[in-house]
Amino acid sequence: MRTDRDTDGHDLRHHGDAEVRDDGARLVDLAVNVRAGTPPAWLREHIAGSLGGLATYPDGRAARAAVAARHGVPVERVLLTAGAAEAFVLLARALKVRRPVVVHPQFTEPEAALRDAGHRVDRVLLRAADNFRLDASLVPDDADLVVVGNPTNPTSILHPAAAVARLARPGRTLVVDEAFMDAVPGEREALAGRTDVPGLVVLRSLTKTWGLAGLRIGYVLAAPETIVELERAQPLWPVSTPALAAAEVCVSGRGLAEAEEAARRIAADRAHLVAGLAEFGSDGVEVVTPAEGPFVLVRAPRAVAVRGHLRGLGYAVRRGDTFPGLGEEWLRVAVRDRVTVNGFLQAFDRAVTLAGR
Repeated sequence: MRTDRDTDGHDLRHHGDAEVRDDGARLVDLAVNVRAGTPPAWLREHIAGSLGGLATYPDGRAARAAVAARHGVPVERVLLTAGAAEAFVLLARALKVRRPVVVHPQFTEPEAALRDAGHRVDRVLLRAADNFRLDASLVPDDADLVVVGNPTNPTSILHPAAAVARLARPGRTLVVDEAFMDAVPGEREALAGRTDVPGLVVLRSLTKTWGLAGLRIGYVLAAPETIVELERAQPLWPVSTPALAAAEVCVSGRGLAEAEEAARRIAADRAHLVAGLAEFGSDGVEVVTPAEGPFVLVRAPRAVAVRGHLRGLGYAVRRGDTFPGLGEEWLRVAVRDRVTVNGFLQAFDRAVTLAGR
């Protein structure tokens, strides 16, 4: 049975896109983490060029080989998926686990998928007082499936690769969600491509950096035997021909170079956003740092009212209370260009003032 809310009332199936649907479509979107201004024209043209092959069943061999080459692993260690979200469902359905543990706060789909598959999920809650740093000692020794994000949504904390790898052990599947790793310059702390970590499963998404949320494309990197299990749980032809075409070119030399340039630009824009939000410290506003993803997590007094006033002023941000480990005082703000950020900061100033009255 599908359970969208946990016992603590967190809506595990609420995501940033809900903030900009219907009447929210007119708002400046700082709620969704997809990079603005995407997909680029050359990628749109490449995808359009694949449409002539729609009468033929999708053939993922070339895209799979391209992903394998990009990470320096055999094709047997790659599974293409309809976005990273599908991978969470496959893992929940295909793997035989007794005690799955999800490290929160993080993207809520892994837990939702596990619950839908009938699993009882345990949580490890990282603390704001510890700056949401990963502590391997908090994970139960008998956990045979552990899920962690890196960099983590929504905290934007980038955990050291060594700290994440310490979670691995024989008999345990370690799932690392690296959906936002390509937004980190140099992809430092990435585990994708590592074959020396026992039980490692890395998930990647191509929807965030490339603006392909509507196309649905991602992939899994894991041991061949794990890939076989996940593939058995997939329907036939799970990834469309246009999505395969996108995957192949996004992991090409040109795609990687543009992604790296975008990551560096995001880092500069994020620094500008963090600096601007830091000016509200006297109002009790706190920013989780160091932020390394294309978004920042903010704690603000009367955040519910602040978010409401921001909507009235034309800006959508992501509520934080749907993430286990966070409450109503938290907001997630996507990184945008400096002009957009400057407009947002002016609106935030006004919203904080209005909320304080």
